[in-house]
Amino acid sequence: MLPPMPFGGKRERIGMTQLKAKYDEQSAVWNGVAGHAWAQEQDLINEAFKPMEDRLVEELWTVGAAKVLDVGCGTGATTLALSKMGHGAVECVGIDISQEMIAAARARAAARQSTAQFVCADAQAHAFAATFDMIVSRFGVMFFDEPGSAFLNLRRACRDAAQMRLLVFRTASENPFMTTAERAAAPLFPAVPVRVDGPGQFAFADTARVRAILEAGGWTGVEFQPIDFECSFPSGKLQTFFTRLGPLGRILHEADADTRTRIVTSVRAAFEPYVDGDRVRFEAACWMVSARAGIQSGML
Repeated sequence: MLPPMPFGGKRERIGMTQLKAKYDEQSAVWNGVAGHAWAQEQDLINEAFKPMEDRLVEELWTVGAAKVLDVGCGTGATTLALSKMGHGAVECVGIDISQEMIAAARARAAARQSTAQFVCADAQAHAFAATFDMIVSRFGVMFFDEPGSAFLNLRRACRDAAQMRLLVFRTASENPFMTTAERAAAPLFPAVPVRVDGPGQFAFADTARVRAILEAGGWTGVEFQPIDFECSFPSGKLQTFFTRLGPLGRILHEADADTRTRIVTSVRAAFEPYVDGDRVRFEAACWMVSARAGIQSGML
């Protein structure tokens, strides 16, 4: 049964003004420099994270869901892979806040004649019909401003006993590759953002926090499986990776030409331990978060 009063006293309600402000903030990020870079470099990102995509396809095969929602779908690689595995028998929907990434996802779906559908909206507040029997995400849920409200809303999108499989990063210390660029650049460019608690790449590393969020949102049977994925991409794309993506990629354009040159040289040297001939190889330390939708005892 769903808890009658999540978050220890009353249901979390966000006023429309506050919710719109949160939406506008995230929309500005993912419809700005970050979203543009991710859309343009979708092939690089999808190659690097292909092992995670494959694992989520395996999870769909095991669960046997008929209708799947891919949260924070980006340019749609995982959504399309899930749809392809289902051979048209599985209805797959991807949702993302980035207009440019959703446009890229729709273009890829059309080129492949895929039945996958894509929605440009905020998963925290979008009015879903309660029809999904599985929710998946490949690094798409760590950026919620209001994760409590988000997972309540995602529960509303699901049938009772629907399954959820989320891939999220563990701690920054377990993922040194992911912070190499900013650590190497910081002495040369103090404007590099410092990672703080809140929405971001490692926001779901703390299992106790994530468990509390999910259980308060009506999700039961929460489990965490540590998985270390072996990832790689062409070494010729390394400079593109660290100059366009991540915290450094979002602000590097603000540096003057001389500083940019020194940053690129320093960061490239810092990545040398990960270069193996024509490939960049790294390990991504992740959690596979599993849960199921609790039985509704009333309106959420």
